[in-house]
Amino acid sequence: MSTSSPVQDAALSAADVQRWRHLLAAEDAVLVAHYYTDPRLQALAEATGGCVADSLEMARFGRDHAASTLVVAGVRFMGETAKILSPHKRVLMPTLEATCSLDIGCPVDEFSAFCAAHPERTVVVYANTSAAVKARADWVVTSSIAVDLVEHLHDAGERVIWAPDKYLGAYVQKQTGADMLLWQGSCIVHEEFKASVLADLKRVYPEAGILVHPESPEAVIALADAVGSTSQLIAAARTLPHRRFIVATDKAIFYKMRQAAPDKEFIEAPTAGQGATCRSCAHCPWMAMNTLDNLAAVLRQGDQEVFVDPALVERAVLPLQRMLSFARTLQPA
Repeated sequence: MSTSSPVQDAALSAADVQRWRHLLAAEDAVLVAHYYTDPRLQALAEATGGCVADSLEMARFGRDHAASTLVVAGVRFMGETAKILSPHKRVLMPTLEATCSLDIGCPVDEFSAFCAAHPERTVVVYANTSAAVKARADWVVTSSIAVDLVEHLHDAGERVIWAPDKYLGAYVQKQTGADMLLWQGSCIVHEEFKASVLADLKRVYPEAGILVHPESPEAVIALADAVGSTSQLIAAARTLPHRRFIVATDKAIFYKMRQAAPDKEFIEAPTAGQGATCRSCAHCPWMAMNTLDNLAAVLRQGDQEVFVDPALVERAVLPLQRMLSFARTLQPA
């Protein structure tokens, strides 16, 4: 059994970097890439002065950067979030077809009806939602601050509608004791991790730590040494004493984990059940739609631009700004 992730070589030559710098500079653009994109895109963002991060930091970086054009390598809701926070900037994506099962599984009309049936509840939505769903919410959260935010609301006596990820919602509910109604969405990648074969793999590598994203099923979370967002799992890989980790999230994160802890070993957590012919396929098919080829095409052609209705921007920016303000209160002084 291979213990290495089949991510592609992310090395870029000096000539490659210079060529991409010229392409970006011609459009006054900066590249922001999510941890789940092709490692070569992550390396390119780093090498050209951009950002590799989770969805919250991607949008925050783009808002604060001087570039007039943001190129967002990720999925559609990330481009929309960047546009909401930077409506005066042009936002491009390598492809507008890259979406998210959580976004798809929470259509705004159905969600609005759900909220209308419980008007006494505070509406909290995960960042993995459309601009229209964000506009219907009181708060937007990322997985890195979800527990803290819901705990804050619970302490204030508020009852919550949570959408869209049922596993993350259940995890937050268990951690906080909050009164939460959960929308029944899920991530097609994280839902596939299997606790039974993860336990089998742990028996093969008993000294390994297990890192789990909270979008995973409860039985998988129960096996974890650390549960957290993408950025929190990278930090755990660096700070926990284990020399080897089994990682239950998208395998493209190995690029940043290996940067953070180059002396440690990372193993893909299994998504296949007993008797399957493969062991793990933990990579978002929509994130995989971001490539160097379509990035070059969008920079040359200027298409694949993200547009958000200004009326939606006006409403959706409020819960996003609340999130950013709350996140600042969690930062050390």
